[in-house]
Amino acid sequence: MNGKRIDRRMFLKTTAAGALAFPMIVRSSALGKAGTVAPSERVTMGFIGVGGMGTNNMRAFLAQPDVQVLAVCDPVRASEEYGHWYKKGWNGAWFGREPAARIVEDDYAHKAGSGQYKGCAAYVDFRDLIARDDIDAVCIATPDHWHAICAIQAAAAGKDIYCEKPMTLTIAEGRAVAEAVRQYHVVFQTGTQRRSSQLYRFICEVVRNGRIGKLQRALVAIGPNNKQAPPSDWKPMPVPEWLDYEMWLGPAPWAPYHKDRCLYTFRFGADYSGGQTTNLGAHGIDIVQWANGTDDTGPVEIEDLGGEFPTDGLFTTATKVHFRARYANGAELVCRTQEDEIYRFEGTEGWIQVPTYSDEITCQPESLKTTVIGPDEIHLYESNDHHRNFVDCIKTRGQTAAPVEVGHRSVTICHLGNIAMQLKSKLRWDPVAELFTDSHEANTLLSRAMRSPWHL
Repeated sequence: MNGKRIDRRMFLKTTAAGALAFPMIVRSSALGKAGTVAPSERVTMGFIGVGGMGTNNMRAFLAQPDVQVLAVCDPVRASEEYGHWYKKGWNGAWFGREPAARIVEDDYAHKAGSGQYKGCAAYVDFRDLIARDDIDAVCIATPDHWHAICAIQAAAAGKDIYCEKPMTLTIAEGRAVAEAVRQYHVVFQTGTQRRSSQLYRFICEVVRNGRIGKLQRALVAIGPNNKQAPPSDWKPMPVPEWLDYEMWLGPAPWAPYHKDRCLYTFRFGADYSGGQTTNLGAHGIDIVQWANGTDDTGPVEIEDLGGEFPTDGLFTTATKVHFRARYANGAELVCRTQEDEIYRFEGTEGWIQVPTYSDEITCQPESLKTTVIGPDEIHLYESNDHHRNFVDCIKTRGQTAAPVEVGHRSVTICHLGNIAMQLKSKLRWDPVAELFTDSHEANTLLSRAMRSPWHL
C-alpha cells in the first residue's frame, strides 16, 4: 500500500477514533465470513457511474470478501428507463445512484443477518467521492467522454482505478491517463475482461507460440448497432427530473436533451463515444494485440475499407465498420461489421477462431484444440477473474491483467480506425510518437476540445 493508505489503516487499527468511524468500518460479519477479513486488509471502493455495466461491476466487487463499498456516484438518481435496456442482463430494472446504494446496503444487511445496514453514500458529482480519504479505489463506468477526467483526478488523489473499456474517448486522452497512472503510482485495470479468460489466453498462446505458423491476418468481426436511431427530424425533450443533465454532459459540447442521447445509447453519439468500433471492437482488438505480442505498440498503417456514417440525425458514429491495420511485423488486422461476431487468426500453417459469445473453437488443423503449451514456451499473464485480479494487485502493488498501457494501445487502434473511416483514407501511423506521419488533418482528430470548465 502507498504511504497514505498505511497511515489511515494503522490509525484505524490503533485508535479509538478508528473504531468509531462508522460507516467507514462495519462489522466483520457484514463482509464475507465473520471475522475472516480484518479492517486493515479490506479494500474500500467507490463507484463512479452505476448504470448497467457499473452496477454489474459493483455486484462483482461486492462478492469479494475483502472489498467494502463505501459510495456510489451517478447524475442519474433512479431511472426505470435505464433498466428497460439492461433488464434481462442485470437482474433488475432500476439503475442510478439511489438503487445502487440500496443494492450495497441490502447486500451488507443480508450478510450481517441484521436486516438493516446504512453506510453507502450516494453522490451526483464524482469529485465528492474522490475527495474521500477513506476510499482506496474507484471503478469508473461512466460514458466514455468522462473516463479520462475521472481517471486522472482519481490517480492524482492516490486512488487505484478499475476503468471500463473503451479506456478513453480520444488517443490524446489515453496517453494523458497512462502518464497520470505512472506519475501517481496507482494500480489500473482496464475493463477488457477477456484478458481474464482461460479461453482467450489459450488462443493467444497458440498464436504466440507459432502453432498456426507466422500470423498473417486477424479478423475482428463485430455486431451492428443494436439500437434504432431516432428519426432524423427528432425534437428536443424535457430533461427528466431524475437526471442532472449538465453533469451528464460535462466536458462534451452542449446539446439539447433527448433520451437517445443518454444512458445506453450515448455510445452512438460521437461526442460521447466511438460507436461499436470502440464498444465491441475494444474487446476483439485487445485480443489481437495480445496474440500479436504488440501490447506496448501498435500498427504502422490504418486504412478505410468502406466504413459508413449517418448523414443526418442524432446518431453520428459509424453504422458500418470496415478498416484494416497493418503492423511492422507484416501482420494485418481487419475489423468489420457482420452479424456473426468472431475473432479469427490466420497464419502460414493454419487458423483458429472463436465466436465472441461462445467457447466453441474451430481451427485447422484440428489438433490445435488439444495442443499443450510446453513449460519452455510463451505463457501469458494468467488471471481467471478480472475483478479479483484488480483487488489482488491493489494489495501486492503488482501489474494487473489489463494495465493502463495495454488499455490505451488497444483502444488507440479503435480510434485510428474511426479516423481513417471518417477521412476515407489510408494513413501512416507512428506508434512511438503517436502521430500520423502523412496527414495534418488526421492529427487534428487525435484530441478534442472540452467544454469549460472541464479539462485534463
